[in-house]
Amino acid sequence: MVRMKQRIQKILANAGVASRRNVEQMIGQGRISVNGRLVATLPVLIDPQTDKVEVDGQSVKLKGADLAGRIYFLLNKPAGVYSTNVAQGEQVRAIDLLPPNLHRRVYPVGRLDAASKGLLLLTNDGELTNQLTHPRYGVAKTYRAIVEGYLDSRQMQVLEKGVWLPDSHSGKGFKSGRSRIKIVRRTGTMTILEIALREGRDAQVRRMLARSGHRVRDLTRIRIGPLTLEGLAPGQFRPLLPREIRKLQGLCRPGRPMRKFDRKTNSSAPT
Repeated sequence: MVRMKQRIQKILANAGVASRRNVEQMIGQGRISVNGRLVATLPVLIDPQTDKVEVDGQSVKLKGADLAGRIYFLLNKPAGVYSTNVAQGEQVRAIDLLPPNLHRRVYPVGRLDAASKGLLLLTNDGELTNQLTHPRYGVAKTYRAIVEGYLDSRQMQVLEKGVWLPDSHSGKGFKSGRSRIKIVRRTGTMTILEIALREGRDAQVRRMLARSGHRVRDLTRIRIGPLTLEGLAPGQFRPLLPREIRKLQGLCRPGRPMRKFDRKTNSSAPT
């Protein structure tokens, strides 16, 4: 029987190493080897039954990775905690806040920079991670930001339509996708707002607001699709309920149309 090889990003994501996008970055950084040889360019196809893969010199268990039991945790990430599985020095990682006796490796779905707080999903479901972080599925992420200064209506409209931002990875700029902004409170020196968007590049919310001349003092992600922080204090976590998992999978169902924002709730609704 001839087995088909699969892309290494998918296999390592299902093994709980990192998301597909992060695996691609790790390959570019020369951190992954297959059968004793470093791989530095894509595509890389492997057979999880016969090939041996190491990440940062550590062997990764691949057999049965596609059949691994799926785990889903919702964490209220405190500030100062890193959304990465590779710690540098004495950094505290999001996975360090989970039970130490987990029998499966998990990784964060998307990133919150260390200074940001709030909702972070951790799982070993590589397929769902790819769909939740890919703009084509249009799953809304909502953030509450406290910014310096008075954000006026004109600035809101510009941000909602999208602004040009630099991309450090490609060296080229890109225009942010459409977003929805709701003002929670304004003073003469501060604005509290909620901003919902369907993409999440590195520190995108902070960079969008800085582009409009407003420095972010505090940033909290309060929602991903149907998931909220309700009942979770900073540093607390819980497993997802089966119905919540089904809702997330429904949002990412192949062929489902792009979703549009509901102005009243800053969530998304089918087009």
